[in-house]
Amino acid sequence: MRRGTKRSGVGSASSKSGKDVEAINAFFKEYSEPDDAELIGPEGVEKLCADIDVAPSDVRLLMLAFKMNAAKMGYFTAVEWRNGMGSMNCTSVQKLSKCLATLEMEVQQTVVFREFFKYAFTFCCTEPRQKTLDIETASQMLQIVMPNSPHLEPFLQFIQDQKEYKALTMDQWQGFLRFCEETLPDLSNYDESQAWPLLIDNFVDWKRA
Repeated sequence: MRRGTKRSGVGSASSKSGKDVEAINAFFKEYSEPDDAELIGPEGVEKLCADIDVAPSDVRLLMLAFKMNAAKMGYFTAVEWRNGMGSMNCTSVQKLSKCLATLEMEVQQTVVFREFFKYAFTFCCTEPRQKTLDIETASQMLQIVMPNSPHLEPFLQFIQDQKEYKALTMDQWQGFLRFCEETLPDLSNYDESQAWPLLIDNFVDWKRA
């Protein structure tokens, strides 16, 4: 199983009181697999989504996976759960529902969002040694993580229409985020002399044409 790189700021269950740890473990058991007490699988995740009233495609579920530093889509290990829930002081579904708004605000911070954006790419890499996302997967994930960017709709149209690239690399993915952060909607301040991925230069040329 692929493991994500541990990020700073993610708490550890070891720092919680024994009572809190027990509550977090009991919370985990509500969703764990019948034949694997250390794992929550797709059915458990679906039940969790229903309990917190969040659709599986909702960005808040991805934010929760990010907070846990979950390594595999559709699964939470007991260690990931304890660390994530411990860092948020969530010992029940009621507390988790309330924590989601705070988590959204945290992820909206610029530095945290950059980590979240990078995590979204790696989280979608479900195969061993996978280094790219196919255009369809990348498009779907971009719509989830940054739906309000003025550059998103034209960029999605561009990558669907173009024939040169069949997938996006991490460099291109990160480059698009930097482009969104630095470039005005009318592209008037776009600096071609900067070290942009060729995909971004091609996008700008396509949009200006």
